[in-house]
Amino acid sequence: MIVTTAKLFRCAYGKYAIGAYNINNLEQTVGLFQGSLQSKAPFILQISKGARKYSDKRFMEGMIRAAEQVFPEAVFAVHLDHGDEETCYDCIKSGFYSSVMIDASHHEFAENIAITKRVVDAAHAKGVSVEAELGQLGGVEEDIVGSVKLTDPEQAVEFVKKSGCDSLAVAIGTSHGAFKFKAEPGKKLGLHFDVVEKIKAKLPGFPMVLHGSSSVPKAEVSRINAAGGKLKDASGVPEEDLAQAGKMGVCKVNIDTDGRLVWTRVHREFFRDFPEKFDLRDVGKPFMDAYAQMIAGKNQMLGSAGHLDEVRAALGKK
Repeated sequence: MIVTTAKLFRCAYGKYAIGAYNINNLEQTVGLFQGSLQSKAPFILQISKGARKYSDKRFMEGMIRAAEQVFPEAVFAVHLDHGDEETCYDCIKSGFYSSVMIDASHHEFAENIAITKRVVDAAHAKGVSVEAELGQLGGVEEDIVGSVKLTDPEQAVEFVKKSGCDSLAVAIGTSHGAFKFKAEPGKKLGLHFDVVEKIKAKLPGFPMVLHGSSSVPKAEVSRINAAGGKLKDASGVPEEDLAQAGKMGVCKVNIDTDGRLVWTRVHREFFRDFPEKFDLRDVGKPFMDAYAQMIAGKNQMLGSAGHLDEVRAALGKK
């Protein structure tokens, strides 16, 4: 069952965060649904501009509609991740997406508000939720190279009021990609929860979003490198920080890199151990299982596991 992110956030606010996972192919899609149902969690399926362009956006929509039929008990949102204005309008008009993100964070404050407001007006007319971003993350996402700029809590109040967005992606120290932090002796790698607290105090009950929140597990990196990879100094967000965020008004946590690491680890190890193999289905099946296991673990960590029946009841669905 596809629902809006706004409905999911009303169920989650202050109790847990919902995992938002980027999907690019069939194997990821199946693993996402399986892992979420195994952990009995609602979830957000994210499609990026890159995923829409990878082959044809209609393939993505077809896979997701098929998954909705194969896994009818699932409750999830279909969300455009990091969309520009044109892509947001295309997704809104499609009648398929239940949520879009307009990322105008690289524009000046007033222009960010103006662009977001236009998207909000178009989306709300079709019953679609809108996520916006204020502040900037480091790293690279699609074609945008970010430099770190923490979200200003005072600006957040004005931004939400004038734009009308349904949720706000905040910059509190996360970044995109597998190399999120530079480790320094004696310094704990973590997030600026003081910014989250200030925004929550000024916007009580308003859902916040964390982008760039993969934890980049050292075990995955080590296994990839042992199988021929070269991911030197990769590091991510401590999982205990993400679990804490879910109780502070952060309702959505974006996880993409960790899924890519699982894909890389499974494929590198499989073809190392079975060099005679060449059937994509032979490696696809263990990947789906491994990806589902990762999803279930993330849902447990975020606190969304075990809430599926509760969410269905809250939405009036049997």
